[in-house]
Amino acid sequence: MNAAIRVLEPKVLWNNFADLNAVPRGSKKEEKVIQFMVDFGNKLGLETLKDPIQNVIIKKPATPGMEDRKTVVLQSHLDMVWQKNNDTDFDFETEGIKMIVDGEWVKADGTTLGADNGLGVAAIMSILASKEIVHPPIEALFTIDEETGMTGAQGLQAGYLDGEILLNLDTEDIEEIDMGCAGGIDVTATGTYVEESILSNTEQYKLEIKGLNGGHSGMDIHKGLGNANKIMNRLLYESFDAEINIVKIQGGSLRNAIPRESIAVLAIPKEKIEAYKAKIQAVSEDILAEFKTVDPGLEINLVPFETSFHKAMNTKSQIKLIKALYAAHNGVYRMSPDMEDLVETSNNIAKVSVEGGHIKIECLTRSAVESSKMDLAHALRSAFELAGYEVTFSGSYPGWKPNVNSPILGVMTNLYQKMFDKKPNVVACHAGLECGILGTNYPKMDMISFGPTILGAHSPDEKAYIPSVKIFWDYLLEILKTIPKKN
Repeated sequence: MNAAIRVLEPKVLWNNFADLNAVPRGSKKEEKVIQFMVDFGNKLGLETLKDPIQNVIIKKPATPGMEDRKTVVLQSHLDMVWQKNNDTDFDFETEGIKMIVDGEWVKADGTTLGADNGLGVAAIMSILASKEIVHPPIEALFTIDEETGMTGAQGLQAGYLDGEILLNLDTEDIEEIDMGCAGGIDVTATGTYVEESILSNTEQYKLEIKGLNGGHSGMDIHKGLGNANKIMNRLLYESFDAEINIVKIQGGSLRNAIPRESIAVLAIPKEKIEAYKAKIQAVSEDILAEFKTVDPGLEINLVPFETSFHKAMNTKSQIKLIKALYAAHNGVYRMSPDMEDLVETSNNIAKVSVEGGHIKIECLTRSAVESSKMDLAHALRSAFELAGYEVTFSGSYPGWKPNVNSPILGVMTNLYQKMFDKKPNVVACHAGLECGILGTNYPKMDMISFGPTILGAHSPDEKAYIPSVKIFWDYLLEILKTIPKKN
């Protein structure tokens, strides 16, 4: 299946991407890909090391005539988001990604593709392995666990890198050069509830939401896409007057992915089943109409549940849960007043789990402004604490403050216009890039981020635009040729 990938141009990059995608590399499960990258560097005879957090660093001397140029750090993350469609039979821990060419796009067969950030990794691998590419001294930094905590970037200590310029290859629009990004914080609410015996005069049904597009909880948060957890809660709100009890809820999977699916098991009094079906049908029609443009594949189903549970959430706890989730903000919280069309602050209610007397709600709050990030985090804390839940903050990381006077930004902007006869879009993004974190221990490093066009990151709809990969590669090679001399 991956043979068609290996003949795409530039072949060296696509072949390295195919090799990389044969190695399981989910966040926090990167052991195999770390060893893969260490072996790669050692086979090339290059200085290769792992830091204590398991980031991999490979250093390559400058090509002849480029020894007097500034050292460049080429940086990408090794891990990828593991997401698949419900009907896809695939084991991320043992199988390589199955890629297909669809017109001008490369996709995966029912799973995430891993172009985020695998294409950046493959580009760096190609430069390290080449004997022809002209480049200054290179320090390749492959970080781990970017997608679920940025722990690799946060754990990288001072002293491992000597580079003056860092090129992060992790943005997803070939026409953009990124000079800033949002920070983030994980907000987690946990609680318990009393379970009651399910009455004999009830039948159990499964309320199912599926078919949403999902997507990146930063880059796609402004698109008005459906959040399965919020839609499910909206439907459950209609259960208050129907004497219906929640048996369990399972919605979403990862903090950085807009949830595409949610399932709730409900105990419904037999005499209220038909009336409840009618109510859910009516509400569903409204929701489907609201999302028909951005999520035309949305399905809402209420069907008999084959397995019978014996316990359900008591009514008092159920009301608290539903009201807390209704009050909790999801989506864009504030647009930037300083940069046009930039989301400043947002939240993704990413995962909701209710079962066996335990509740867990997981959110990812992002913002380019630290005070605004914490304002929204405290608003979420307040909503959940009013319901009696315990709320914890974790995994906080800083944003990357834009530097409009960046020397490498000037070089890259001028080169882009020269090569492509148009100006690039110089932007800041609402995703969490590692530049801001890396800058805490390397504050003098001049940083920029760019990359090929990727759509649908963090979802099984992820795809990479083939022509943009060639443009990205050509641009990267020209940048390396034009790196300024050391001061």
